Amino acid sequence: MKTTVLYTGKTHTTGGREGASQSSDEQLNIKLSSPGSSRPGTNPEQLFAAGWSACFIGALGIAASKLGVRLPAETAVDAEVDLCVTEGEYSLQARLNISLPGIDTQTAENLAAQAHQTCPYSKATRGNINVEITIL
Repeated sequence: MKTTVLYTGKTHTTGGREGASQSSDEQLNIKLSSPGSSRPGTNPEQLFAAGWSACFIGALGIAASKLGVRLPAETAVDAEVDLCVTEGEYSLQARLNISLPGIDTQTAENLAAQAHQTCPYSKATRGNINVEITIL
């Protein structure tokens, strides 16, 4: 099976959590700061949550089209990514809170389950971190 690369995101980061990151096309140019610090900037957990939630909405759209369901324009995913530490070892855990206004609970749960199977971020985290999905 041949893999076709659809897109490659490229960034250059310096200074770690207290540094900066810029994409090769200069569309992303951000300061980084540790979670909870008073320094200006974002952190890797926020960036991961933003990427995952955006990708998940795309996967919801694919699932909806397969089921013949119209995805509401107000569809939203609130992603929460926790940075955790247990006995000195760092890890992540996440919650995806999905809002599909006007779609019944059973259909929404079906869409979310299908999206979680196809979203590349969900695939990357499957079996690696705890993930809770909730329909709002």
